[in-house]
Amino acid sequence: MKYNLDVAVASSPEWIEAVLNDFPSFLQDHADCERKASAMAMSMVAKYPDRLEILEELIEIGIEELEHFKMVYELMAKEKIALPSKMQGDPYIKALLQKMHSGIEERFLDRLLIASVVETRGAERFKMVADHQEDPELKKFYKMLWTSEAKHGNVYVKMALNYFEEKKTYDRLRYWIEVEAEIIQGLEIRPALH
Repeated sequence: MKYNLDVAVASSPEWIEAVLNDFPSFLQDHADCERKASAMAMSMVAKYPDRLEILEELIEIGIEELEHFKMVYELMAKEKIALPSKMQGDPYIKALLQKMHSGIEERFLDRLLIASVVETRGAERFKMVADHQEDPELKKFYKMLWTSEAKHGNVYVKMALNYFEEKKTYDRLRYWIEVEAEIIQGLEIRPALH
């Protein structure tokens, strides 16, 4: 069953053009995003150790994202592309986090739903990257990532439904989909995942 909602606004042709014109920079950013996604899942494990219904899935996502980081790193190493010397701030994530509720339960819901929206956007963009690849290995790699991100987008909403009523969850998810659309349209186009 599909729990997540699709993004409200498709990524622009200018975005994929920027990625294809500077694929090494995209890979560096992609590696950063995989590290951050793993850290985010594990930070939720640390912050919500009493949420037993979702701990195992969070740990699995954390491990899977770290495995994706390793795969991107290996691809970069093969192409002699260095990892960035430090993790860059992500204006997309920063803008999303600024809109979070401050109450404990509301913030917990928001963290899960923001994760869903981010993963769903990642899936949409990885599909675009896969569709524009001529190299069969890169095409296969980004297709696998597209599938994985779509699954994660789904799982985070499923997690939220363990703790929040369906109406509340989906009302808030629709809010985040709309906010995300505004943010993504306002960002500078660059060879980055977000």
